[in-house]
Amino acid sequence: MSALKIKKGSTKHSAYNLRPNFSDKTETHTLAVIVTNEAGVLARVIGLFSGRGYNIDSLTVAETDHAGHRSRITIVTNGTPQVIEQIKAQLGRIVPVHEVHDLTVEGPSVERELALIKVAGTGDKRVEALRLADIFRASVVDSTLDCFVFEITGTPEKIDAFSDLMRPLGLIEIARTGVAALSRGS
Repeated sequence: MSALKIKKGSTKHSAYNLRPNFSDKTETHTLAVIVTNEAGVLARVIGLFSGRGYNIDSLTVAETDHAGHRSRITIVTNGTPQVIEQIKAQLGRIVPVHEVHDLTVEGPSVERELALIKVAGTGDKRVEALRLADIFRASVVDSTLDCFVFEITGTPEKIDAFSDLMRPLGLIEIARTGVAALSRGS
């Protein structure tokens, strides 16, 4: 018989499991990555994600400093807190990366996305589409006798809600820019 007795209902704790208790819950984070604007940088950043099986929910890229040849890559991704920390650390090690900011944890931020949404409809469906567009502050940027193209700007959730309401009215096609984000304040 073993000299070690474990009371009923108690649990074993391993000395090897002393890491901080990170949640296994998946979180969505918005990352702002400042990079040198040169050929192949975006491919390296995307390669990091695809090579490790990380998902990108949204991606926008544009040069933000012409004189300094710097671009801003805004990435919306998801994962456990451990995965997000790993992504940030690995992004920071890529040579043309100057800064990595996790806007989700650094404080309040502003996120916006632009979408063009084509909706076909006549009669009552056409009138309902225009009424909903007014409520969501979407603009009509093109109109024919049988369809509209709406332009809407807002949070990804707002765009999702608008497109969900347009589906039964005749949604044909959606083009989205991806999230652009900045931290609030100085």
